[in-house]
Amino acid sequence: MSDRFPPTEFEDINEAVGEEWEAETTPHERIRRVISHTYTPVSAETVAKYARTAPKTARKHLNALAEEGFVSTETGTNGGTVYRRSPESLVVEQAADILAHVSTDELVTRISEMREQLNTYRAEYDVDSLEELTVSQANQTLAESTAEQQEIDAETIQTWQTTRRNLAFANAALSIANAERFVDGDRHSAGGSISA
Repeated sequence: MSDRFPPTEFEDINEAVGEEWEAETTPHERIRRVISHTYTPVSAETVAKYARTAPKTARKHLNALAEEGFVSTETGTNGGTVYRRSPESLVVEQAADILAHVSTDELVTRISEMREQLNTYRAEYDVDSLEELTVSQANQTLAESTAEQQEIDAETIQTWQTTRRNLAFANAALSIANAERFVDGDRHSAGGSISA
């Protein structure tokens, strides 16, 4: 016979963390956090569930975030409004992160390197885009061409897609850096005053 006591009931760790998060944040902060990782449209009720708040509260904050441009809205299949993170806010966030970690000169160099890598892929596979390559290979397969097809491996496809995405974010960051430079230049040249 064992003199051990039975184990006490374990706490649900997810519930404990959720309660702590709820106690330390406002509904607006939780809703913003949930929607910041939501890339497919969802209802206010779904956001409310994950943000640990009421659907009415979630809807109010989601609409405010939509007015700010952080959230995109559309009509769902049942006619109600659905919400997701706006692509524009994601691009601006990514661009700001790049600018916080990379100098403008280094960014220009990286953009040049990524463009060169994409040009190398285009030349190697004799297409202008990854989509064109996919269509070309499908057409060759359907035609049962005896001509040798140049196969592209999954790793190259992934690298091509990632490079193209990173180039888009880097270009956005460079555009923002240039715009900020002009805004700062205009502000300094006008002595900080706004002319009518």
